[in-house]
Amino acid sequence: MKTLNLYCKVLVVLLLSTFVAKAQTVIPLWPKGAPGFENRRNEPEQAKDYWVKNIHNPSITVFAPPADKANGAAVVICPGGGHRLLVYNAEGVAPAKFFNSIGVTVFVLKYRLGRDTLSPYKIDVHAKADGYRAMRLVRSRAAEWAIDTNRIGLMGFSAGGEVVDMISFKDTKGDPKAADPIDRANAKPNFIIQVYPGPSYLPDVVSADAPPAFLVAANDDVCCSLPLIQLLQRYRDAKVPVEMHMYARGDHAFNMGTNRKLKSINNWPQRLADWMEDSHYLQPEKDLKKVLH
Repeated sequence: MKTLNLYCKVLVVLLLSTFVAKAQTVIPLWPKGAPGFENRRNEPEQAKDYWVKNIHNPSITVFAPPADKANGAAVVICPGGGHRLLVYNAEGVAPAKFFNSIGVTVFVLKYRLGRDTLSPYKIDVHAKADGYRAMRLVRSRAAEWAIDTNRIGLMGFSAGGEVVDMISFKDTKGDPKAADPIDRANAKPNFIIQVYPGPSYLPDVVSADAPPAFLVAANDDVCCSLPLIQLLQRYRDAKVPVEMHMYARGDHAFNMGTNRKLKSINNWPQRLADWMEDSHYLQPEKDLKKVLH
């Protein structure tokens, strides 16, 4: 009996150790809670199956690549979900694992949801504020994760793409007089990745200093294929580097391609990896100098 009890205890320790090793670091965007809503920061989130909602303490979750693969690039991911919930697994965890496999550090953003049940939040105020804060937090603490501050991207799926649009094209400079050092950091992404982004908050004009973009959607996506074409044209007008993949079929919410029986959709993440490689986002600065010289 003693041997059995000892065995059980060892097994529990091993299981806990495995869980801890796989656990991800969650960092609230504001240590004391979101400004004006500090009293709600301890309300628990709701999560089931593929989604998370009831977010009152916005945060980023860190997904670090293996140390021998890390290349200094980083991406902040904004999952979709219509601002009612976050499609956290398929549009947060799954892309994070993909990026980790190519050496990129990932931060999955849980932003406040303006259309959640009885939500006190506004999309163009609070989700936007969370996006700005996430970019500033990551850039201000880049050394902690061995991140190159010139290779931090921002990725959005569906409604998360609207968050990307709201914060990528203007008002990205930090406040040099801010009491909080995080708010002094620049929120501008060095590149953006838009995956069937929602139609709201599309910029009327893309400036010449806009971040380079990778765009992907399916032509039969009634919601979100046309806005992507419009964004492409505005990038072309601004003469800013842009790459778009418009697939014939796939509809909306094909995630990282595993939920469709279409080879083109199955393989779209590889097109993203190719673009990042060709754009030199996957190469540490010292290696890039060797390539360019």
